[in-house]
Amino acid sequence: MGSMSAIPRQKSGREFHFTDSNFETARKMLYRHTGISLNDGKLDLVYGRLTRRLRALHLSSFDQYLSFLKSEQGEAEMVHFINALTTNLTAFFREPHHFDFLANTALPEAMRKHGRDHRIRCWSAGCSTGEEPHSMAIVVREVMSSCVGWDIRILATDLDSNVVATAGQGRYTGERIAGLSRSRAKKWFHTTGDKVQVDTSLQTLITFKQLNLMQSWPMRGPFDLIFCRNVVIYFDKPTQRKLFDRYADYLADGGYLFLGHSESMHNLSDRFELIGQTIYRKVR
Repeated sequence: MGSMSAIPRQKSGREFHFTDSNFETARKMLYRHTGISLNDGKLDLVYGRLTRRLRALHLSSFDQYLSFLKSEQGEAEMVHFINALTTNLTAFFREPHHFDFLANTALPEAMRKHGRDHRIRCWSAGCSTGEEPHSMAIVVREVMSSCVGWDIRILATDLDSNVVATAGQGRYTGERIAGLSRSRAKKWFHTTGDKVQVDTSLQTLITFKQLNLMQSWPMRGPFDLIFCRNVVIYFDKPTQRKLFDRYADYLADGGYLFLGHSESMHNLSDRFELIGQTIYRKVR
């Protein structure tokens, strides 16, 4: 965390008084609970997001709100605090080269590896509103359409309980699938008015759960592949190092970890090898 000026930077016209000290307290609390590190430039974002919570709780100041968060009575509010400050940006088949690799390499390898037990496990860590795991499910159905009797599951988790609930419904505005081919859109989505509903054959593959990556992981693994894209960018280097090590523990030997386009494992882990554009294979 960087040091902050002792002089409050107060913008005129703000509904609530918001000081550097308030900002510092808020981002320290977020870091302690989630590992997400906010830089100095996020002050206005924090103010804007948390102002809604002050209104909802009928509080008159940030001092009141932050004190409430630290109290025993404010324990339930911590979920809303975290949800407010975590950003959810996603799309179907975002970074399409990852899904090409999933279809052409990762899934065929997993099928060969699990020729006897017919059990494949995937994880979308940071699933947001569900576009990523549903895209994964589409690829699974397309690649393994004739594989009757296979036990395939996609675990989809996110820190934000609100987006997990949305993801589980599998309902989106029609514009969300505008980038898909006509055949994919027709096969995997059902249109009702201006909304589209994900086909149930995709939903049955996915289990949605709220999960804080900084806390204990109740699942057993091992996973054949993990998508964790545009998540670790919010963490500092020590937290990233720890997270990559945990992912390696939960991945099967030779399993794959997919990161976001602006993320890298450089100098942070020797348990993976880079084999493609932000695609890593577990080597130990």
